[in-house]
Amino acid sequence: MSYSLPEKFEEFADARKAGFLRVKDLKDQGKKVAGVFCTFTPHEILEAAGFTAVSLCGMSPETIPDAEAHLPKNLCPLIKSSYGFAVSDKCPYTYFSDLIVGETTCDGKKKMYELLNRIKPTYILHLPQGHDSDPLTVWTAELRRFIKYLEDHFDVTITDEMLREAARKRNLERQTNLKLMAMQRQDPPPMSGLQMYQALEGSGFVFTHEERVAKIEDLIRTIEETADPEANRGCKRIMVTGCPIGGVLQKTVGAIEACGGVVVCHENCSGIKAAFQMVDTEAEDIVKAIAERYLKIGCSVLTPNSERMKLIPELVKEFKIDGIVEVDLQTCTPYCVESFQIRELAEELGVPYMSVETDYSQSDSGQLSTRIEAFMEML
Repeated sequence: MSYSLPEKFEEFADARKAGFLRVKDLKDQGKKVAGVFCTFTPHEILEAAGFTAVSLCGMSPETIPDAEAHLPKNLCPLIKSSYGFAVSDKCPYTYFSDLIVGETTCDGKKKMYELLNRIKPTYILHLPQGHDSDPLTVWTAELRRFIKYLEDHFDVTITDEMLREAARKRNLERQTNLKLMAMQRQDPPPMSGLQMYQALEGSGFVFTHEERVAKIEDLIRTIEETADPEANRGCKRIMVTGCPIGGVLQKTVGAIEACGGVVVCHENCSGIKAAFQMVDTEAEDIVKAIAERYLKIGCSVLTPNSERMKLIPELVKEFKIDGIVEVDLQTCTPYCVESFQIRELAEELGVPYMSVETDYSQSDSGQLSTRIEAFMEML
């Protein structure tokens, strides 16, 4: 079957169209595409079922007005942007998706998925909400339910060996990404945090394991060969933590690095927080091993969020952090509430901390720059 792009997509710049066309090529080849939102989505299962997963997280304010025709204004900008791209037919990844996979990570997303299901078939993974009961048993059963759904609805068979092979490939990708992130341990760090984040985020829109790994390895070699050893000397070493920051990257990370800092560690979803956990591919029960891997992600939707509280002190030491900046999206209740505990943790560690709450608009850019500049001067 041959697919065509909706007319609206012709409005976008050439660079943006390139990603659209890669997905179109997949569909022309008869391959299945799954739109996903969260680091808790078990990519190994989707890949064993023959799906290519692509992120649907909205990172732009341009479609928020479309979303607000259906969603409340006082809702997380990531949710509104994501839904806005889908409902306005401006997202090729939604357009070409055979299935959307959502998850119960927050109430806003759960209810948004109900509306998204009117546009595309949307499957919901029910994530355990805490670590103090038996979440591994619950989550393993949930992943088995997901496997059965894919087998029944897409006429595929998912074997343990398929899952193991998918996990091996994913582990290699994670190890390669970690190698890139580990370069920022150097003093001075060889790249800006902005560059590193954009490289990691961009690799998510390359749709084969081999190409993703090759691109990151090539970037590592290029940095090793060409990075200016004096470029970031004397810069304050900053960790950014909190919500996904793709939609506010320039006015947060960009502002930090414009004020003499360098972000050496992104603890957020697209950074190290969800990269260092590997699947035990030799485990007797591979589905349980996959479930265990994802439950180790230290996201604030889990309570208590002990994994995040353990990880941050390790990263502070490992990356020699001078200051922590928490970036939370407006109305993201789990992270906004948890920021109080992170502030306490930073005080215990003796590391200066600041938190900012923002959205995808530019209305607070000046204020953010002023606050960040004052924080950096204090360091």
